[in-house]
Amino acid sequence: MSLRRVLALPGWAEHVRVVAGAAGLDRPLATVQATLDASRTPVAGELTVVVRPVAGTDWRIDALLRRCADAGAAAVLLPGAAPLTASRLLADRLAVPLLGTGASPLDLLVEARLLLAAPELDRAELLLATHRALGDRLRPPEEVVAVLRRLLRSPVAVLDDRGAPLAGEVTGRVRLDEPVPQRTDLDDGVLVAHPVLLQRPALWLAAELRGTEAARADVVPPALAVAAGALQRWLLANRLELERDARSRTALLGDLLRLDTEPGADLRRRVADAGWRLGGWHVGLHIGVPAAVDTVARTQDVVRALRAEDVEAVVVEHGDGWTGWVTFDHEPTAARVRSLATRLQAAHRTLHLGAHMGVGRPHARPEGLAATVAEARDAARLAATRPETGHFLHVDQLGMAQLLLEWTRTDTFEPAARALIAPLLDAPGDLVRTLAAYLDAESSLAETATVLGVHRNTVAARVARISQLLGVDLSRPDERLALHLASRAVTLD
Repeated sequence: MSLRRVLALPGWAEHVRVVAGAAGLDRPLATVQATLDASRTPVAGELTVVVRPVAGTDWRIDALLRRCADAGAAAVLLPGAAPLTASRLLADRLAVPLLGTGASPLDLLVEARLLLAAPELDRAELLLATHRALGDRLRPPEEVVAVLRRLLRSPVAVLDDRGAPLAGEVTGRVRLDEPVPQRTDLDDGVLVAHPVLLQRPALWLAAELRGTEAARADVVPPALAVAAGALQRWLLANRLELERDARSRTALLGDLLRLDTEPGADLRRRVADAGWRLGGWHVGLHIGVPAAVDTVARTQDVVRALRAEDVEAVVVEHGDGWTGWVTFDHEPTAARVRSLATRLQAAHRTLHLGAHMGVGRPHARPEGLAATVAEARDAARLAATRPETGHFLHVDQLGMAQLLLEWTRTDTFEPAARALIAPLLDAPGDLVRTLAAYLDAESSLAETATVLGVHRNTVAARVARISQLLGVDLSRPDERLALHLASRAVTLD
């Protein structure tokens, strides 16, 4: 055991300071002995604790330091006044740690001897203290961080699954792809981390132990495991509450979108309880995401991204992502709608969820809400197939595409469309998407290649293959129109 380990004990960390000789903090420590004054002759590995205050001018301090160096002792602890500069320089030269304290030396001696006699006692006491502090009730990440920061006297943070801090702050990096307890050596300390597991690491709990606290790197992990359990309980309870709220909001949105008359008193009350507005002018938005995205857990990320662009919107988990709207007191001008669309597009870029977003036109009153949301969903469906627009579309950008989209929703069209392009579905080379992009680009090989991110020769080869498999002439307008509609219907499915 080294002197650093003793200095990391709670009482020593609070009341003992290293006056000089810091280069010797890694000296091995074997025993802790008390002496009334500075006249003792220490033995190898001894921490000499002087019980009575010694004047800083006492020559025996220098003599004791020399005897410690000769014997290979660990350090000297002095109560009272700080020693002279000459004594501090001597301790630095000999690399013998000279410690000072204003607390009771005997109390510190007992704490150090207990550590030497039962090294696991410190671990057990920290574990018990953590359990007592966190085990009585559910605590959010901010409270867990505050408790651990006090117990460990070190920076502590709760990190999300991307490594961004939710509470607290650490400078070290957790290996997010390794969902196991971790220890990482830093330049001047140690980073210890523990995953908070649900189906996969949802959060990480990390503590940065620097200076003398790094000596407790073997003691801290069990306390982090207890704290991770507390965070797991909070996550589960919070998840249940989020899912309950999400179901309530989704059900309320469904009732509003099915509304074909003036809303009744009960519906108006539920809308008011949710903090939504039915009056005014609404601009709908819809954000679609891949099925792997946890929309309930990510709702607040969407809200924060919108607010960062000064967009105050209702956001509801709905369908393949989120449906929402922005409400204006009066009919917005075209300039205000364009400004809103620009800010929504900026927010969309920051989401990093593989999302596609559509925005509707302004519509008034409750009945207008369903109309603008429907437009936004149409725009989002088409945005999913438009990488050239950044997977973002305003309904005014759709033009004839919106009319065609309505037509392709009929019960008979989709089976006919699938039958028409069936030879392309299992063929290699992403031929259906290539066909849709080629016809969108008005048969431009260069533009199609840019959209797909491939060489124009690759596009030319695919188009020739498509013509061969389908037995069509893509220069004929009627065949082009039928294939355009069919490929669009299949890619939007």
